[in-house]
Amino acid sequence: MKSITINGSQRESVGKKATKALRNAGQVPCVLYGGDKPVHFSAEELAFSKLVYTPNAHTVVIALENGETYNAVLQDIQFHPVTDAIMHVDFYQLFEDKEITMEIPVVLVGNSRGVKNGGVLRKNKRSLRVKALPANLPDFIEADITPLRIGGKLYITTLENDAYKFMHPDNTVVCQVRRSRNSVADIDEDEEEEVEAAAAE
Repeated sequence: MKSITINGSQRESVGKKATKALRNAGQVPCVLYGGDKPVHFSAEELAFSKLVYTPNAHTVVIALENGETYNAVLQDIQFHPVTDAIMHVDFYQLFEDKEITMEIPVVLVGNSRGVKNGGVLRKNKRSLRVKALPANLPDFIEADITPLRIGGKLYITTLENDAYKFMHPDNTVVCQVRRSRNSVADIDEDEEEEVEAAAAE
């Protein structure tokens, strides 16, 4: 998985007054959890643009001024209710030998035969929650919709991979092709011959 570097400064004071001063200076207060103890630091709000305002999933390298670096993932983010400015960010530290759960975007590939016949593609899941070691986290999950007919559904079980585990029930529908007013009969040529033969009898 691709990684984004966040350059920050460790926070000495974590009180309300110090936090307000940070925000007034264009800094975002952050906390890194998952290690021996929480690490409090701050970073410029612009540093989060490629991490927050994107549908892609990334891991994060937190690089502090004192030379310490941490591998992490975004855990939670708080926005101002009026201005949408980033108010606070929580990260969770990664360790090579510990599995992590993360939301990974779904990318649909192929041309569904059902859509070609007038059906409407509905994307039920834009992302899927997976559990894996950090090295096995994918940038995205590819779902081939080519075989989907009108009325067909793509279940999560068809996307199973040895590198990671899905944290969803087996009957989770990732996408489906629904019938529309413009849809036509969606059957194979051999099925059509069977239908014609049955009608002739």
